[in-house]
Amino acid sequence: MEVWALVMFAVLFLLLLAGFPVAFTLGAVSLGFGSVFLGLDFFNLLPHRIWGIMTNFTLLAVPLFVFMGVILEKSGIAEELLETMGQLFGRVRGGLAISVVIVGALLAATTGVVGASVVTMAVIALPVMLKNGYAPSLAGGTIATSGTLGQIIPPSIILILLGDVIGVPVGQLFIGAAVPGALLVLGYITYIGFIAWQNPALAPAISFPSHSTENLGYKILKSLLPALSLILAVLGSIFFGIASPTESAAVGALGAILLAISHRKLSLEKLNKAMQQTTRLTSMVFLILIGATAFGLVFVGMGGDKLIFDIFSGLPGGKWGFLILSMVLIFVLGFFLDFIEICFIVVPIIAPIAIHMGLDPLWFALLIALNLQTSFLTPPFGFSLFYLKASAPTLKLQDIYRGVIPFIVIQVIVLALVISFPSLTLWLPGLMESN
Repeated sequence: MEVWALVMFAVLFLLLLAGFPVAFTLGAVSLGFGSVFLGLDFFNLLPHRIWGIMTNFTLLAVPLFVFMGVILEKSGIAEELLETMGQLFGRVRGGLAISVVIVGALLAATTGVVGASVVTMAVIALPVMLKNGYAPSLAGGTIATSGTLGQIIPPSIILILLGDVIGVPVGQLFIGAAVPGALLVLGYITYIGFIAWQNPALAPAISFPSHSTENLGYKILKSLLPALSLILAVLGSIFFGIASPTESAAVGALGAILLAISHRKLSLEKLNKAMQQTTRLTSMVFLILIGATAFGLVFVGMGGDKLIFDIFSGLPGGKWGFLILSMVLIFVLGFFLDFIEICFIVVPIIAPIAIHMGLDPLWFALLIALNLQTSFLTPPFGFSLFYLKASAPTLKLQDIYRGVIPFIVIQVIVLALVISFPSLTLWLPGLMESN
């Protein structure tokens, strides 16, 4: 029966590649194989699992953070941040691209949704960069890469889901992600500065009219202070143990509404659209979660977990062999499956093996998040690349591919550093917990 569990997984993967809806495919495959090999009575366990999802307080943070991100997307804060950061850094070579990275990091710390960040930055920043003589490859690569920072910088939605699936406190994941996120931002900025110094034509300095830079300090403070205040309220309350991630998400949602009102960008129509968008995305996440719960129940019932454990346990190299293979598997699957599907289908299978082999679950979860971020950037199937292409049809796909390759190298370097030095992710959570 264990072999049939692998057949079930293969059938699921083929159906997903064929384009069938994920949640319903999970449910249909589970029902089909479960009824044949386990009997319909086996599904009496399913309502208890679904009730556990419904009463999971941690998962309540997902719709709240999504709502916060959607409201901020409509508040105009990104445009204001990019304008002021551009005026601050634009006079130096590569300054506009550096501004995009910084704004991308700030958006990641307020939205937590990759697609929204990439689309927003493509609409706002790309025309400005191309108009000022930036190479299309550098402009496209910078925007696509900056948008994926929402995958690792808290309050990342995937970190919330990984924390729930693996059983790691979400607050600890948020704290642990701070150092890798900072390393990525620093790496991006360093590369842009180097390439602009080496070839100024790729990222020229921008001259602004003198009247546009008057009171620049006030403009920077005016645009940065609200965003930083919201980030501090949300992440600071988690980092210092004042509030749980769900409670801080509620604060963030309210803060986003107040921020949008202060920018005079919130109307009943926009609020209604934001709520509809949040409902659609959240419903998709939880439908997939329910389907994945049914799939996991049948997979374990058929002995698939034992078979997978035996396969991975027999790998040469022990836990390091398992780690390398699991990272390669997730990286490749990231080309074809969304992070939600990987989180709910693949991670529950491999995470128990990682924990049994002695790998730190917090470290393992952050490696998965970093890995998925890298796969989302990698040609030819990276999700972020298609988000950018859909938002900027005039940008050639080959320019996007060429532009992201140096950033992928940076991603791989940071991933290798985190694998080689687990303390990069474990030191800060341990310090905060001890204090």
